[in-house]
Amino acid sequence: MDENTLQKFLIDGRICIITGGAGFLGSRFAQAILDAKGIPVLFDVDEEKLKSLVTSFKEKYKVEVMGLKVDIANKDELEKAKELILKQYNRIDVLINCASHNPNPTIQGKEKDISSRFENFSETEWDEALNVGLKGAFLCSQVFGSYMASQNKGVILNIASDLGIIAPDQRIYKKEGVPEFEQPVKPVTYSVEKHAFIGLTKYLATYWAKNGVRVNAIAPGGVYRDHNEEFLQKLSNLIPMGRMADQNEYNAAVLFLVSDASSYMTGATLVIEGGRSAW
Repeated sequence: MDENTLQKFLIDGRICIITGGAGFLGSRFAQAILDAKGIPVLFDVDEEKLKSLVTSFKEKYKVEVMGLKVDIANKDELEKAKELILKQYNRIDVLINCASHNPNPTIQGKEKDISSRFENFSETEWDEALNVGLKGAFLCSQVFGSYMASQNKGVILNIASDLGIIAPDQRIYKKEGVPEFEQPVKPVTYSVEKHAFIGLTKYLATYWAKNGVRVNAIAPGGVYRDHNEEFLQKLSNLIPMGRMADQNEYNAAVLFLVSDASSYMTGATLVIEGGRSAW
């Protein structure tokens, strides 16, 4: 008899690494993993935030949760983390590449605003931003994806963005009375990183298909986090559903893509942005 459909969403005992695990979205994805009976292993550089989150999860779910302070742009640290995880759990089943450098364009002084614009964007800022997201995802996929490929089973989920399929509309950041060359903008690195995530997804999906490793991505839109009313209205006007996402609105999609519910899906990007890219 076929397995019950809802049972396919359960990931009992599966070890799920989440980079940026103490962050806003990473922590919510960890909750989704726990709800489906999986075991999240959280990577983050914010040790205090990581400890607090792990403690709260242990108290709520009464299960073991591992939190590791890891610089995902450092391969040696990732190799050491892999050994710790395998020593503790003897398996790695899922990698969610969630860590990202996502600046929020706000006016905080002329120098900062000017430096975020493409004409003035520095090599240092470029390297720092892409180190966190793109290099980190590459190295994590190399270290943990290779391990899963050697076991002939595993899942990688890359957290891209709607700005990985469309360009940022800089008009939503525009401030009245500010000269054009000083207007805040979404920096180029975020779009480059998120477009690259989709390319990495397709590459790895075809590269490891014969090894039983599925690789997909989601392209989420912005999540409401007490944004000011002016920005909220400008962005909502670009979205057919007329609003930003709620903070837990992507959890079910993440669970779908890391579980057996999506067993015949690889190399795909699930776009979830309220219809923004349809216009």
